[in-house]
Amino acid sequence: VLSSLPLQVMLYFNVYYFPVWCLVEGIMLHLKYHLLPWHYQFLLVTAFLILLLTEGSRLYLGYLGNLQEK
Repeated sequence: VLSSLPLQVMLYFNVYYFPVWCLVEGIMLHLKYHLLPWHYQFLLVTAFLILLLTEGSRLYLGYLGNLQEK
């Protein structure tokens, strides 16, 4: 099985930085939510949820596949 060391390092640090990013982005979303029109509110929340789900699943699959070398 061949694994990539740079990918392992990036995944390792990204697993720790992702919750911090989510927290900061969620706080910023909460602070500016009421200042935006309704269609921007919908787009912003939708984009945040899509990014949250895709990045979370990417990190999970990368952790299983590359960091645990399965």
